Amino acid sequence: MTALGFLYPGHSAEDDYPRIEQLLGSDIRVDLVHTDIGTDAHRLDAREMGSDARLAQGVEQLRLAGAEAVVWACTSGSFVYGWEGAHEQVRTLARAAGMPASSTSFGFVHAARELGVRRVAVGATYPQDVAGLFAEFLRAGGLEVSGVRGSGIVTAAEAGTWGETELFALAREADHPDADAVLLPDTALHTVAYLQDLEKELGKPVLTANQVSAWEALRLTDRRVNAPSLGTLFTREPRVRV
Repeated sequence: MTALGFLYPGHSAEDDYPRIEQLLGSDIRVDLVHTDIGTDAHRLDAREMGSDARLAQGVEQLRLAGAEAVVWACTSGSFVYGWEGAHEQVRTLARAAGMPASSTSFGFVHAARELGVRRVAVGATYPQDVAGLFAEFLRAGGLEVSGVRGSGIVTAAEAGTWGETELFALAREADHPDADAVLLPDTALHTVAYLQDLEKELGKPVLTANQVSAWEALRLTDRRVNAPSLGTLFTREPRVRV
């Protein structure tokens, strides 16, 4: 049994994770601990949610559950620190947890590299300025960004109410002819049930926040799982190493 640990802020789309566990099958267990979200706001200065103290509060429960790796399952709560700051965030988390650690933001970069993707389009629920910070993070990770589409949503609670119609509209509007893949950040957005249909609709890989969080946790534990229902990303053996 491989136990994957996730620190998830608040309550929005956490039901994606039991679905992921079911689709992974085999001997993969998903353990999720909710962290204190503090102020629910996608803003340029919203760093409190990803503070070392808040993340440290959840790791003991994951250790007791037997987690082998931990992912901070929050995109905006990692990329707002910038490339170097996000690295320091996960280094501190790894020390506190006593296990390998990463975040959703790094999951996007590693997943894109895994697929051989260089140019991406971003469709974010966030306000445009926050979405722009994510694009800067991706560029720092060596990716080209063909376009950025923000949606002006400030809270995770509102993003969590989006359904299939809003999700597909965002993906279509974000897509760009030059993009090799479309990235949909925000772990508050329900996406796991729609991954195959999204890729069929756009004709290219689609990477979403909860999907890449799970893949990143598997990468940290050096597990290889073929699960086509979770999109193109889960039909390739990971070549990115810790």
